[in-house]
Amino acid sequence: MARRSMTFRASEFEGRADRLQRQMAECDLAAILLTTPADIFYVTGFLTRFWESPTRPWFVVVPRAGDPVAVIPSIGADLMGQTWIDDIRTWDSPDPDDDGVTLLADTLAELTGPGAAIGLPSGPETHVRMPRADLFRLEDAIAPRRLVDATAAVQRVREIKSAAEIDKIRAACDVAGRAFDRVPHFVHAGMPIGDVFGAFQIALLEAGAGWVGYIAGAAGQGGYGNVISAAATGPLVPGDVLMLDTGVVRDGYYCDFDRNFAVGPASADAGRAHHALWRATEEALTGIRPGMRACDMHAMLARSITRHGAEPAGGRLGHGVGVALTEWPSFTARDETVLREGMVLAIEPGAVVAPGRILVHEENVVLRADGCELLSPRAPAELPELSA
Repeated sequence: MARRSMTFRASEFEGRADRLQRQMAECDLAAILLTTPADIFYVTGFLTRFWESPTRPWFVVVPRAGDPVAVIPSIGADLMGQTWIDDIRTWDSPDPDDDGVTLLADTLAELTGPGAAIGLPSGPETHVRMPRADLFRLEDAIAPRRLVDATAAVQRVREIKSAAEIDKIRAACDVAGRAFDRVPHFVHAGMPIGDVFGAFQIALLEAGAGWVGYIAGAAGQGGYGNVISAAATGPLVPGDVLMLDTGVVRDGYYCDFDRNFAVGPASADAGRAHHALWRATEEALTGIRPGMRACDMHAMLARSITRHGAEPAGGRLGHGVGVALTEWPSFTARDETVLREGMVLAIEPGAVVAPGRILVHEENVVLRADGCELLSPRAPAELPELSA
């Protein structure tokens, strides 16, 4: 009988567990302990917004052989039972005296030998989603077993997307693209930016978003000061450039790209910056290849922005996308991660328009053997204009 699952066929998750287990063998790990929403969803398909509640810890153990084991609060048993996971161990949470620590320690002891190294992602772009005091209690309870860093093992598996994952991200990009196309029909000069955000979120949901996992934006004369703002209180005025950035979620998978709009005619400086970013992105789309490093892409984008008459903005110029809004690698001068076929990436160059003013341009792609495939609908070469 076919195994049940959520989001994908069970074979998709079985393949992920198998790839993690191969990484464990290479790293001499007896198991990997996962605690975060993205990692647990990736292995199990357990899709819920309940992660917004910080009250309870959740655990999944992937042993070197055999299926993963869920060690979770009893409130999640029914939903986890709809995934491909068969071994689900629960406790009544929250329990201030023992919130799953003993049950987790017993599970790890059952699945690993006394001297085992148990992997726990602990490096950049990770965190442990349990109280620090409970983590110390767990380490004491499983000794002489020990927790070691498993960041690389998990990242090397998660960074390569399957065809099924790429389809989910492509669908999220399509939703966002259709909502962006509608922006000129409902945004205009004089409109409060808070109303812009609200209307854009409605457009995303109407276009088919499962939920809007992320939305940010900004507006300012000829450019904006940052790309992470919540809605400001003032209205749009002629001469502003409006940026909207969204992470739409479809079946647990994000897109992440933005679009810029001029309110009335764009200034010459804003037009030049937009042109430089569009050309730099175009060159990246044609130049990216497996085997390049993240830092090589940063250098390519920075050189292209400069060559087209603009000053590159600081910070990273791209990143991975998947079950989290942003994933590794980062297109920075110091990230030497090798780009591999199957990575989904945000190409995100930024340019300085004037002191304290920038523009950022972003597209999502999947890296193929001979280049990349665009997943987001391509931004127009000319800065779109909203009614003044």
